[in-house]
Amino acid sequence: MTSLVDSWRLKVQHKSGFEYAGTVTSSYNEARMWPRNDARQAVLDAKIEVWPPARTYQYEDYWGTVVTAFDVHAGHDKLTVTASSTVETLPPGDLLSGGLDWGFDTDRWYEFLLPTRRTRLNDELTAIVAELRARHDNPQDAAMAVCEFVRSEVAYVPGATGVQSDALHAWEQRKGVCQDLSHLAAGMLRALGLPARYVSGYLHPKPSAEIGESVVGQSHAWVEWWAGRWTSYDPTNGVPIGHRHVLVGRGREYGDVPPLKGIYAGPKSTGQGVEVTITRLR
Repeated sequence: MTSLVDSWRLKVQHKSGFEYAGTVTSSYNEARMWPRNDARQAVLDAKIEVWPPARTYQYEDYWGTVVTAFDVHAGHDKLTVTASSTVETLPPGDLLSGGLDWGFDTDRWYEFLLPTRRTRLNDELTAIVAELRARHDNPQDAAMAVCEFVRSEVAYVPGATGVQSDALHAWEQRKGVCQDLSHLAAGMLRALGLPARYVSGYLHPKPSAEIGESVVGQSHAWVEWWAGRWTSYDPTNGVPIGHRHVLVGRGREYGDVPPLKGIYAGPKSTGQGVEVTITRLR
């Protein structure tokens, strides 16, 4: 059993928003920036602040992610959402070795077996998946081989792609960001026959973080697959989920868990800003 001494306590501040070319008369927005209580983390406190001020309400979406919804009806040329939270995180748990044999029932997780626009594969990747499956006697080992393949073949290059990118784009140029590597891994895991989820959250960039030091953190993405139980893994960094990861949402792909989205009446947006600051408190 993991003791409390082994846990980390992380303070996360995530500021995001939009700027417009003129006055927006009204906007309708959803933020997915509230961490979840989960088996490997506990949310000690959390809040979301909106500017211009707006009344917010929360609900869980279809995939179980906490959504903070709000409307702004005062004229504004800038929208800012600041999410602040304190989360207790645990070190990595055990990764299944072996586990179930091929042919287990996946009906319960059928929606996580279907390809999406951002996770679809081409014939080349489908053939690679078939080869990886043939090499391994059980799903868990094949899933780990997929994650290792993605990390070895696609370089993590910040700024290489945008939020509209997909797995095939990253594969063709052999580079991308964590979102792309996670989309590619999820698509390949599904092609193996394993239900796979795209996970969004945050990552503390320093494995040996100093207590009390605030650093520029990252919005991050990783994957989970089901082979008897859900297993979480970060294909970008080649590590299981642990101290440095803070879970926010799950879905089929990025489109199910964008940190901030909305519609508005007014001139075009001139850009979106994102700032993430993470402090290890313990």
